[in-house]
Amino acid sequence: MKKIKNTTYKIALFVIIAFMFSCKNENNTTTANTSDTKTSQQHPKLILTAQGVKGIRAQLGTIPIFDKSLQAVKEEVDAEIEAGIDVPIPKDYSGGYTHVVHKKNWFILQKAGLLYQILDDEKYAKYVKDMLMEYEALYKTLPLHPKTRSYARGKLFWQCLNDSNWLVYVSQAYDCIYNYLTEEERNKLETNLFRPFADHISVDSPQFYQRVHNHSTWGNAAVGMIGLVMDDEELINRALYGIKDLKLDANKKDDDGGFLNKDGKAGFLANIEEPFSPDGYYNEGPYYQRYAMYPFLVFAEGLHNVKPELKIFEYKEGVLLKSINALLNLSDSDGDFFPLNDGQKGMSYYTNALVTAVDVSYHFGEQDSGLLSIAKQQDKVLLDDSGLAVALGIKNGKEKPFTKKSINLSDGSEGKQGGVGILRNENLELVFKYAAQGSSHGHYDKLSYSFYENGEEVIQDYGLSRFVNIEQKGGGNYLKENKTWAKQTIAHNTVTQNETSHFSGKYDIGSLYHSDLNYFSSENKNVQVLSAIEKNAYPGTTMLRTMAIIKDEDFEKPYMLDIMKVTSATANQYDFPFYYFGQVLQTNFEYNSPEVLKPLGSKNGYQHLYLEGSGKASEDNTKFSWFNNNKFYSLTTETSAKDELLFARIGANDPEFNLRRDPALILRAKNSKNRTFVSVIEAHGSYSPVSESAVNSNSSIKLIKTVLDSEDYTAIEITNINGNVKLFITSNTNNLKETKHNITINGKSFEWSGSYYFK
Repeated sequence: MKKIKNTTYKIALFVIIAFMFSCKNENNTTTANTSDTKTSQQHPKLILTAQGVKGIRAQLGTIPIFDKSLQAVKEEVDAEIEAGIDVPIPKDYSGGYTHVVHKKNWFILQKAGLLYQILDDEKYAKYVKDMLMEYEALYKTLPLHPKTRSYARGKLFWQCLNDSNWLVYVSQAYDCIYNYLTEEERNKLETNLFRPFADHISVDSPQFYQRVHNHSTWGNAAVGMIGLVMDDEELINRALYGIKDLKLDANKKDDDGGFLNKDGKAGFLANIEEPFSPDGYYNEGPYYQRYAMYPFLVFAEGLHNVKPELKIFEYKEGVLLKSINALLNLSDSDGDFFPLNDGQKGMSYYTNALVTAVDVSYHFGEQDSGLLSIAKQQDKVLLDDSGLAVALGIKNGKEKPFTKKSINLSDGSEGKQGGVGILRNENLELVFKYAAQGSSHGHYDKLSYSFYENGEEVIQDYGLSRFVNIEQKGGGNYLKENKTWAKQTIAHNTVTQNETSHFSGKYDIGSLYHSDLNYFSSENKNVQVLSAIEKNAYPGTTMLRTMAIIKDEDFEKPYMLDIMKVTSATANQYDFPFYYFGQVLQTNFEYNSPEVLKPLGSKNGYQHLYLEGSGKASEDNTKFSWFNNNKFYSLTTETSAKDELLFARIGANDPEFNLRRDPALILRAKNSKNRTFVSVIEAHGSYSPVSESAVNSNSSIKLIKTVLDSEDYTAIEITNINGNVKLFITSNTNNLKETKHNITINGKSFEWSGSYYFK
């Protein structure tokens, strides 16, 4: 078909196609095995169903977002068909030519299969068949991939994970052209390609497959989905429950230092049970939840369609659908996911995996109209049953805004292993992490936080050290600095004791413990508070952190209040960093800058910090202001005369420039047993480079002061520049909502019920 430029004409053509062709699933009788009526009724049946095909064809040309998505996919696949098939012999890491081509092929195969079903155009089925036959000829000749870095090598790719990606997508393509193929052709593909492929990523690679991890989720889904297409019950059961009667060494670890199979749990159902909390939080964090959601959901769709008796979307009280809401809430105002644990910044709900998540959640969930507004922002839908449902919802004007509010998400399979809280007030977002280790992708940063304004980082979490799929940087894989810097405690906005990371930076120890919620309060829209405690990061030391975003009429914008109460049996050095972005404007302390930059330390991440300046606190409050993205920010923090203030910058001992050169201000307290760090961060004012005018560029705080700090209560006075005083009291121990408190501070009594007092 020649390329038609006029979009209206294209849509009209789709309508004509819908009427010209019947809604049958069989292909032209010259190539299809039309005698198998049962098979004809069954395919497609994974994410696209026979009934769905009928519905889509009947609506073509009348559902704008679906028609637009279809046209984009058609243009993409047509260009690939015109370019010809390329199935090279594997040799590269991520980002290399052969890796990129095989990755592109899995996407194109899946899309071409969908086009065949929707448009009933044989050229797409032929393209899929021809490429699959080339893979059949290649795969039966392949040894393990020549790159040896992975703990579980694939054949098409350097790791079984990518092989599993391939099979998850290609199983959908096979499902779409199943009836187009003859029985002989199907037998050839299943015998020489699909069954050996499924066996390699499972029984041949149990260290990859037989575990609870995002890797094995992909493997389970791959084996299960091809099993559903082939009606292979053994493969389906292997996917759901793992490899029968297999036991692995509980002490072996993967490339990231995580245990392969410490608890003996495996299979798709275990991968739903274990990593997800009842709130839908995924223990590896939002970056990897986003990555794992695609196989979770497409396999779940297939199981729903083929094995409805499993009631997969009701499994563990419907946690798969709950997890989508949790994941969407783990994004900033721009839709970018917060980079907790190993997380690449910039990954957002505009990724294709979240198009799947939003569409599936709407179709199989409660038809949440808020999801339609996100789908509208994504500006595309899946070319399947769920995509049609979303497209019709948008067409009928059902969408409403998806509102993100303050939320506390528990961690752990039973919701008892800490969690992650997000406090939101106007345009400010505070992300407070008090979760469990987060599997092998976890970082050693208990009670850490990051802070955002309008989706822009004010106080950052570094994220991961990796250039994903950029071959020039370590083959696109994790860099050594991910362990030496990004995972270390000093890389995060929390307390580091004696220049040693939490749990000594050891996964074996860190994976045993989690922080605990003290309280979460979001009922008062002007005062959002979360408090959590950590008792195991350092032996003999307890950290209790209470964080709040407070909207006060005396301030232009809400501000963040941070109270970190550290108690220890011994005297220690405490380092308390602020990873700000932007240009230093002003300080109220003097400091010296060295002529030659040297590392701040020799290990545990300190070797990667240049010391750019140092000074001593000169007042009870240290003030530091900076400028970023034409906005002003100010830090006010309580200090003593012994405290040091260190200007640092990431990048020491990094000759290959793998790390970003980001700045930090570090408050250092030496020879201290018990210390309560109290800080306020204000977002204020603006600057116009056009008019060259600065508005409200100075802090509105005159003084912050701790007026009570006991085992049970900590009270902070906040005085603004006009002399107005506000008092915040947090209950450190007895903090139930119904608890009544009565305390005296400087001769004045204060009574309240609940976890905190603010007035």
